[in-house]
Amino acid sequence: MEWRACLDEYEKLVIRMTTPRVVIDNAVCPTATLVKVDSARRDGILLDAVQVLTDLNLSIKKAYISSDGQWFMDVFHVTDLNGNKLTDESVISYIEQSLEASFHDRSQEFNGLTALELTGTDRVGLLSEVFAVLADLQCDVVDAKLWTHNGRIAALIFVKDCKSGSPINDSQQIDRIEARLRNILRGDDDIRSVRTSVSLDVSHTDRRLHQLMFADRDYENKPVLQCMLNPPVMVTIQNCAERGYSVMNVQCKDRVKLLFDVVCTLTDMQYVVFHATINTAEDKAYMEFYIRHTDGTPISSEAEKQRVIQCLRAAIERRASNGVRLELCIPDRQGLLAFVTRTFRENGLNVTRTEISTTRDTALNVFYVTDVIGNVVDPEIIESVRQKIGLGNLKVKELPLIYHGKSEREEQAVGVGGAVLLSLGSLVRRNLYNLGLIKSFS
Repeated sequence: MEWRACLDEYEKLVIRMTTPRVVIDNAVCPTATLVKVDSARRDGILLDAVQVLTDLNLSIKKAYISSDGQWFMDVFHVTDLNGNKLTDESVISYIEQSLEASFHDRSQEFNGLTALELTGTDRVGLLSEVFAVLADLQCDVVDAKLWTHNGRIAALIFVKDCKSGSPINDSQQIDRIEARLRNILRGDDDIRSVRTSVSLDVSHTDRRLHQLMFADRDYENKPVLQCMLNPPVMVTIQNCAERGYSVMNVQCKDRVKLLFDVVCTLTDMQYVVFHATINTAEDKAYMEFYIRHTDGTPISSEAEKQRVIQCLRAAIERRASNGVRLELCIPDRQGLLAFVTRTFRENGLNVTRTEISTTRDTALNVFYVTDVIGNVVDPEIIESVRQKIGLGNLKVKELPLIYHGKSEREEQAVGVGGAVLLSLGSLVRRNLYNLGLIKSFS
């Protein structure tokens, strides 16, 4: 580290103490890469560390967290989505640089785009109506994320003007967009206000979606669709009086970004994690957190305890992968999303979650779909939808067990013609490509 000549020894010491030190070790554990972070403690440092790892779609298999006093020490056992240790030097270097920078800013990814924030009542076909309105108003959707939970919907949609390719800054046009979206988001029996707004600064889409759904109080609703595709989330909280902590235990199905969802929600609810142990076995996750409120006190009442349990369950369920995962890779064009989601609606498919992205004029989109009452979709309906959109463009990627035999037969028939879609293992490199850190993600 180079020092400016004007720095005295005390200033140098402060910089050394407050700059996180990161060690990435591939030798200790035979099944995972160890990421060790050592730093002076500050607000939000755990969330920043977890965010860097999950933004690269890394799977956190184990973690040990300790930040008593004024020091913060973490050890994360991570793999890529295929369960392999990290060997790509560009990925390792990016993790080191991001964690040592103490702040991970993603807002530049959305420069030149207008961000629309939406919350309201969910219903079958709503996404189709949203994209149809945006296409009619000459808005080109470049990037988007949408979650549904307990009958509510939250979405972040990044758009630009179709004709000029520029952000939408005209106040009258923005008013028209907000008014029309507000009309379709408001359900017939919706007693809550619908939110449609233009955001000027969205630094992290997943965290913002959690905040939107939390503000919408989705955790208070009962599930509209009784979907049985995911096991229940178990959350318990007890107070440790002799140490002044509240001890929270979470057991649920393991998945990517699970730890981020929990830590993000605790942080936004003004709780601090002082110690934690995370472990996974097969497809199960076991997490124990020692937490306090930001004022240093543990959870003080039964009502507060129940609210934390409700909010944690909701945070974990929002990203749960209900239904069949469909991946669309196709040259982008105006009105594409309106066409695709209209096809879903006309065939009785309900979109429970979606991620939209555009890279070099190619649409790379992910949709999770169920039938209209939240059950697994009939394979023949999926096949019919794929025929209409294009067998080579729309792929079935994550399947309930009833699809496995059919999927294997189809892959043998199709061959490698559909290999244009990115594999799960290449998502890390795609993220680095989008950030401009590597020249190719193929």
